[in-house]
Amino acid sequence: MLQLVIATVLFMVMLFGIGFILNMLLKTTWFPLYLFIIGIIPLGMWAPWDASAKTTIQNFADYTVIDYIPVIGAVFGAYISGWAIRALRRGGYKMF
Repeated sequence: MLQLVIATVLFMVMLFGIGFILNMLLKTTWFPLYLFIIGIIPLGMWAPWDASAKTTIQNFADYTVIDYIPVIGAVFGAYISGWAIRALRRGGYKMF
């Protein structure tokens, strides 16, 4: 349980930091969130995919709640980075 909490917080902080840097460099607000949802999550699902499974549901059944919680934390971190950049821009900071 402790490892799950640490992993979730770690992924949230990592995605916040990466998203914040990408938002500053690319001058976008929600790009890191879209990139994570469209690019990273499908790649993470494809990597352990078992081609010999008879149905797609069997592959999804291999994932448990423990696998989804860090992903939700990472999406939350990416969202917070977009929210932080937007708040800084509304506050008048032009460099963000």
